[in-house]
Amino acid sequence: MKRLLIVEDKESLALMLKEAVESEGLEADLAANGSDAMRRLAEGRRYFAVVTDLRLPGADGISVLKQARESDPDCPVIVMTAYGTIENAVEAMKLGAFDFIQKPLDVDHLLLLLRRCREHRELRYENLLLKEEFQTRYGLPAIVGESAPIVDVSQAIQRVAPTDSTVLLQGESGTGKELFARAIHQLSARRNRPFVAINCAAIPDTLIENELFGHEKGSFTGASARQLGKFELADSGTIFLDEIGDLGAAVQSKLLRVLQERSFERIGGTSPIDVDVRVICATNRNLADDVKSGRFREDLFFRVNVFPVTIPPLRARKDDIVALSDFFLKRLARELGKPSLKMSDAAREALRAYEWPGNIRELENCLERAAILCDADTIELRDLSLGPSRGDGLKDVFDLSGTLADATDRAAALVERVKIEDALRRTASRAEAADLLGISARTLAAKMKDLGIDE
Repeated sequence: MKRLLIVEDKESLALMLKEAVESEGLEADLAANGSDAMRRLAEGRRYFAVVTDLRLPGADGISVLKQARESDPDCPVIVMTAYGTIENAVEAMKLGAFDFIQKPLDVDHLLLLLRRCREHRELRYENLLLKEEFQTRYGLPAIVGESAPIVDVSQAIQRVAPTDSTVLLQGESGTGKELFARAIHQLSARRNRPFVAINCAAIPDTLIENELFGHEKGSFTGASARQLGKFELADSGTIFLDEIGDLGAAVQSKLLRVLQERSFERIGGTSPIDVDVRVICATNRNLADDVKSGRFREDLFFRVNVFPVTIPPLRARKDDIVALSDFFLKRLARELGKPSLKMSDAAREALRAYEWPGNIRELENCLERAAILCDADTIELRDLSLGPSRGDGLKDVFDLSGTLADATDRAAALVERVKIEDALRRTASRAEAADLLGISARTLAAKMKDLGIDE
């Protein structure tokens, strides 16, 4: 938000102030009298600050101050006058003025006060966001993986991040769509502005409009004060609309207007509110199919589908499973107070073989359970709980048919394969790999032949 209201009856001074603030990259509306200023404020015009003369035709600066505080308690008001007295200053400050400045004005001092007003406003918004999103992560999110699918996605978000284009993140639940949304925000010029996330599927249809756009005081029963919506909180930053495919028809229509006109009205409001917001959407639905069935507006689909990015499921990037597991285990070790956590080769192979219908979220939960269950610092195959139950999950990743001896032989072969392949990757020759494994080079060659391992 960078628009302020200047209330000054002397046209030459008002124009001079407007020019000065616009040279700072700000925008200014002018009101020539107190009555006009009060009308604008009462209509819900949105300003990051108000600068008003104390003596005005129509209504004085104190009246403007009171109206500004009533319309928006968080809006800083700077009172200026050529008739400055201690009494004037005390009265204005008691009524909630941000500061008091005397004429003739020191423009540099006024600009400094306006910078402080913006900081005050931003801090207030940040506090509101922290109350609702106490787990918001700062800094560039960690995107773990080097597989081809994840590299393609990373390159795509690096290309689109510096723009203001709307992004549609598509993918199954648990693939980390919010993580990529935060990465886009952090790689953009808006990185120091708010990132506001809202799960559209988690809020009932009767409440989602209020969450997104806010309401005016008295607009419905129980609306005892004005409430800012997520779009206002995200002004100049990024809003992330997760599960956008679950929005009802009425909210889809209002969202379309925001994307087209960059403005909206609060519930019960009559004046449009302009916002400068970068929109990132996400869904696990096929929105094109929803358009065909009439469940999702076609015009809205075209607006949100400007730059589609599909996040691959974990089963399509199995080369990243070990790296992701190591990343989660390092964090879990800190959280559980363990010196370190690692996995046995059999456990790693089981993780790679599993299909992960719940994607990264399921992997993280699986490792957290295993970290709690493991006796020492090494997670064994028996500690993993894959699928609906531990036994059923093991059948998904390992052949348990036949006798105990048959299953044991297959398990031994699996461990030998994993150990040999790991040793070959870590060394420069078969001889070094054999030394690492504690066997002869001839034995290593025989086992590689039996297991069908190519160097």
